[in-house]
Amino acid sequence: MGTALVYHEDMTATRLLWDDPECEIERPERLTAALDRLRQRGLEQRCLRLSAREASKEELGLVHSPEYVSLVRKTQVLGEEELQALSRQFDAIYFHPSTFHCARLAAGAGLQLVDAVLTGTVQNGLALVRPPGHHSQRAAANGFCVFNNVAIAAAHAKQKHGLHRILIVDWDVHHGQGIQYLFEDDPSVLYFSWHRYEHGRFWPFLRESDADAVGRGQGLGFTVNLPWNQGQMQATPECFAHLTQLLQVLAGGRVCAMLEGGYHLESLAESVCMTVQTLLGDPAPPLSGPMVPCQSALESIQSARAAQAPYWKSLQLQDATPVPTSPSTHSPEGRPPPLLPGGPMCKAAAPAPAPAPSSFLDQPCLCPAPSVRTTVALTAPDTTLVLPPDVIQQEGSALREETEAWARPHKSLAREEALTALGKLLYLLDGMLDGQVNSGIAATPASAAAATLDVAIQRGLSHGAQRLLCVALGQLDRPPDLAHDGRTLWLNIGGKEAAALSMFHVSTPLPVMTGGFLSCILGLVLPLAYGFQPDLVLVALGPGHGLQGPHAALLSAMLRGLAGGRVLALLEEDSTPQLAGILARVLHGEAPPSLGPSSMASPEDVQALMYLRGQLEPQWKMLQVGAFTPQK
Repeated sequence: MGTALVYHEDMTATRLLWDDPECEIERPERLTAALDRLRQRGLEQRCLRLSAREASKEELGLVHSPEYVSLVRKTQVLGEEELQALSRQFDAIYFHPSTFHCARLAAGAGLQLVDAVLTGTVQNGLALVRPPGHHSQRAAANGFCVFNNVAIAAAHAKQKHGLHRILIVDWDVHHGQGIQYLFEDDPSVLYFSWHRYEHGRFWPFLRESDADAVGRGQGLGFTVNLPWNQGQMQATPECFAHLTQLLQVLAGGRVCAMLEGGYHLESLAESVCMTVQTLLGDPAPPLSGPMVPCQSALESIQSARAAQAPYWKSLQLQDATPVPTSPSTHSPEGRPPPLLPGGPMCKAAAPAPAPAPSSFLDQPCLCPAPSVRTTVALTAPDTTLVLPPDVIQQEGSALREETEAWARPHKSLAREEALTALGKLLYLLDGMLDGQVNSGIAATPASAAAATLDVAIQRGLSHGAQRLLCVALGQLDRPPDLAHDGRTLWLNIGGKEAAALSMFHVSTPLPVMTGGFLSCILGLVLPLAYGFQPDLVLVALGPGHGLQGPHAALLSAMLRGLAGGRVLALLEEDSTPQLAGILARVLHGEAPPSLGPSSMASPEDVQALMYLRGQLEPQWKMLQVGAFTPQK
């Protein structure tokens, strides 16, 4: 449905009229630099451009008092000295004769964006606005913010569109205390803020910015603060692409992004571009640097978890103590035995020597962005598939001699239908590794699924992939020749038992409930995948994978954050017609279908996950921040 960009050039009119080192960073160039960069990258041209309108008095009154709105309106006729005197009554604020007009446009832009998304005109969008809003309160301006744009948009979504579950994610460097105050007793709005705090020594210097501020009354547990206490945020522009992509799997992809702060023009412009290109469905670029959380971050995350645990059942499970198991103590289903209260901490198994993550996690080597985003390679083109207009069905195939050479070691690939499918897969895989195609879907006969996956892994490694992540679902045995050299990370979801043969070969039973599946993705798959930083991802749905289309789509959508979106899904032929269409749309950048009502993870699923985390955490530090799925 597209992406909206809401903007109005009049929002550049307000500027500081006197000397004030604290306020001079909030300047019109913040918008023009971001807009110029969007145009240079060709991103504005790909969006539906909407001109912002002014919010009405009634709309501003959704969160602000009439007296405060009247006060801001009067700034239109004040002289410079009067404006300066009024500005001193607030913290880090300046007023200008155009402030009321600009602030109404900023709030109105958010309203237009919400209306466009909730009426289905667009899928998502960005409101490029100033002045910002998340610090402003019911009757006070604060921190460059005049009207609380996001809060007004949320209240409007509730009043006009009848929404009753709204998530606000605030990743501005400063805590958005204005939004928190306005919704702290409202269970229909979940406010999550990630911000610099430094134990209260960073602006706005508020005790209620800490992790133990969790809301009040009926809103207890619906305010979530994650305060950073050490140093800079160190959120690169690429981080905003990944954060945006993770949010796009929620609410059917209905994401309304609104500009708040950001005062370094180069970083701001790049971050805006990263956000918009992700909203447009483009793959997120790889993150640079080692994927190892610092101790201060872990302490902050643990503080937030502890503060929220009384209100979210799944967070109460994270203090459970994992217990090591041996084959002789497995239950008949191959799962670890129940956790024992107060049992000993699980120590990591002693696998064969393998390189530490830091020795192979250099910057991923990726090809330039391809012209073809997604390709579907079926044995024969299927006219019943419902695909986006620019997703193509592949007709080409690898040379017969080359295909037969790869198939020769595998008896299951000797049949003609398996050879044909393998040739299609090899052709698609080469196109991805050569930079011609970004993501793809290939099919194989069920009897040849394991052999085809083995060939795909070997072909990927021999054709330029330096680190290959393989997520195998169902009854797919680990290829016998798969090395423990750090080039391949093998995750089997659907194995007989929870086991870590090495830090690179991991197996877990298929979760039996939706909550368990979500916990497996968030608590195991994504932390390992981000720690590994692959440059190619294979997702194989083998015999007995047991996943419904929405579950497979969610997994594939979340794995798009890896490897610059280079994800190849391998399906069984008999599941192709329906599932291929869903996965093609997801890999192309659309939101996955809803999973429906969530559920808690089963005790067995929790035990398996905790056991594996205990085994693998010494080698994979990202597991220290892996989470279970929240369940109220």
